[in-house]
Amino acid sequence: MKTLNSFTNVDKAKMIHGLFIHEIPGFLAFTRELSEYMRTHPDEVRKVWKNQLFGVDFWFELSEEADRKIKRYGKQLEKSSSVFADQLFDGYGALYLNHCLVTYTEQGKHGDPKFKTAIDLFFNP
Repeated sequence: MKTLNSFTNVDKAKMIHGLFIHEIPGFLAFTRELSEYMRTHPDEVRKVWKNQLFGVDFWFELSEEADRKIKRYGKQLEKSSSVFADQLFDGYGALYLNHCLVTYTEQGKHGDPKFKTAIDLFFNP
């Protein structure tokens, strides 16, 4: 088995999906809600965007791309750890999805308390 430090975002997402498949539908719904909020309240997002690693417009692009993929792959994302991980956690999109996972658990939207522990272990710096 790989060491934790050698896991890619795709590896981590596959493992999270496999261990907590029951949490995935709620997480995907939350991610869509967050993307919808950003789409309908761009001025609010821009107001709080300070000292970030990259610009807010790039964040909007990542949000829209995640939303498009969730719409496109739908139930496949819920059922397949490979589809979930490969489509949502590969490339720059992983930045946005990592943020969504951490926010989802920090806000207590999840049902399984161990899910937050796993997200903290794998995705929360």
